[in-house]
Amino acid sequence: MQRRFLMTPICLSIMALLVNDVNAHPGHSHRRPRTQVPGAAVTISDRVWTDNDGSVLVRGSFVSVRDDQLQVRRADDTLVSVGLLRLSNKDRTWVEQRQLQIRVENDSVVQIPRPSPTTFCDCDDEQFHLEQQLQVEDLPLLLAQLDQDTVKSVRTPEIAKTFEAFVRSKAIKTHWDDRYFYVESNGIPDHRLMVGITAWQQQVPIPQKYFGENAWRIPLNPVPAANPRTTRNEFLRGAIALAANGVPIFNPLNNRGDDAYLFGELDEFGGHCGRADDYHYHIAPVHLEKAVGKGLPIAYALDGYPIYGYEEPDGSPVVNLDKLNGHKGPDGRYHYHATKEYPYLNGGFHGEVTEREGQVDPQPRAEPIRPFLRPLRDAKIIDFAEVKPKAFQLTYEIRGKKGTVSYVLADDGSASFTFVDTDGQKTTETYSPPQRGSTDRRPPSQNNPGPPPGENRQSTNVPSGLPKLVVTSSSVDVEGYLSIDCTCDGAGRSPAVEWKGAPEGTKSFAISIWHVAPDREKSYLVVYNIPPHVSKIAEDEKGVGVFGHNDRRQAAFDPMCSKGPGRKSYNISVYALSSELKLTPGQASRPNLLQEIKQITLAEGTKEFRYERKR
Repeated sequence: MQRRFLMTPICLSIMALLVNDVNAHPGHSHRRPRTQVPGAAVTISDRVWTDNDGSVLVRGSFVSVRDDQLQVRRADDTLVSVGLLRLSNKDRTWVEQRQLQIRVENDSVVQIPRPSPTTFCDCDDEQFHLEQQLQVEDLPLLLAQLDQDTVKSVRTPEIAKTFEAFVRSKAIKTHWDDRYFYVESNGIPDHRLMVGITAWQQQVPIPQKYFGENAWRIPLNPVPAANPRTTRNEFLRGAIALAANGVPIFNPLNNRGDDAYLFGELDEFGGHCGRADDYHYHIAPVHLEKAVGKGLPIAYALDGYPIYGYEEPDGSPVVNLDKLNGHKGPDGRYHYHATKEYPYLNGGFHGEVTEREGQVDPQPRAEPIRPFLRPLRDAKIIDFAEVKPKAFQLTYEIRGKKGTVSYVLADDGSASFTFVDTDGQKTTETYSPPQRGSTDRRPPSQNNPGPPPGENRQSTNVPSGLPKLVVTSSSVDVEGYLSIDCTCDGAGRSPAVEWKGAPEGTKSFAISIWHVAPDREKSYLVVYNIPPHVSKIAEDEKGVGVFGHNDRRQAAFDPMCSKGPGRKSYNISVYALSSELKLTPGQASRPNLLQEIKQITLAEGTKEFRYERKR
């Protein structure tokens, strides 16, 4: 009896985790204060729901979880929804425990013996009601009856150990559900960046928003693929793995298929910036071994399998790697290894992954605020530093002469750049986050990583709040799908476009067909100087207006030809202008068009349509 009395608090905690009042009705109004059960680890009383920074999201009582949304009933009896990914780790654990209670009750997984009841509180029908103390001898049987997947859902997964050091340093945040491990980060590591690059594309590190629904996610229960995929000349876009510090790792081959390391594109830590100014590695970040701890992975591939350094977890040499740079360890579990030669890390995916448009899908989106640029020939990056909070300076050298790129990041997401080239010419540029339907300016010249001398250009987003044109297309069916004749699956004809509602004073029209890809906006058609009396163009029309250049630098329509499966959205935008444009076809790219029409747009309208590649 003495032993049972001393163990009562433990019994009550386990009871609180496993048992729920059989009369509970989630969703009823909570009309009077609840009394927490003495010793219980979980209660369904009102609580304050917070994020990991301690900010209050909502106050109220748990109702249910549906589609990754937590429903909470507030004191005024109203229901509100909060995304599970926004909750703190503590609150997510509470929700998991509460769901476990409900599953145990509803599925009758555990049968609780109920001899003479002992009442601990005066409870209403929604309170946690314990009718007896659980005897210690009953615990092993009770736990053995639980669904093991359910038990695992409230435990910390093994993968969390790899990221723990960077969670403690507040460089990243992590959480998980029963399927995925989520990592939130800004993609910027704490080591020196960019130094040592000898093939530079004029991109610089800008923090990304890999947070919330845009967080990285890694499968907790990887499934071996029936046909493993290689990364040689596949998955050339996007990440293939995630480092322990929350920095993505891309294919060692760049998007042209060249070895980025041998090509001189990587800094001393094996990383550089992509077209969205997003920093990422291209080889295994073995320098992280010291931070993560001995015997732990330094990264995880996006198929869910871990990536270790040059040695096995026990320190022994690595032998018998397969063609994907992985093998099974003594424990029978598969993992990858870093190597000093190609493929440097996972050379493919042992586990199941989905490829969409040349990359693993899903994965977070990088958000560019300026156009990607051309490589700056013979430039070598010799320094990069944060000179003050949110202010950075990159120093490069060309044949002994130095140039700099300085930029300041504002709280509204904009960035102010100052470029000083190797001849001392100084230019400035301000970029704002692009709005839907807009894009940035023409890229700077190769020899001057800024705008032409004397210019001080601002963002060229098309003005908002303008009168709207009504845009339609007979090439788009009633379900919103583009005719197959206007795609690469058919004849590749340009779509028909019709518009109305042009205001007085319209002197010309311009048309742009475009699409928002994961890394940038793509342009398929630019037509300008369409006469003011014209209100429609026919399918495959070539005799009205002047054709500018699409992204392939062709004065023609580039038909949709998606590289991956799945439905995608495209846009036809029409602009009513107060004058004609003085652009040559070679100058009239979509970015330049938007730049030129910024001050002369009288009205604009957009027709959205869909396209799904036929296989």
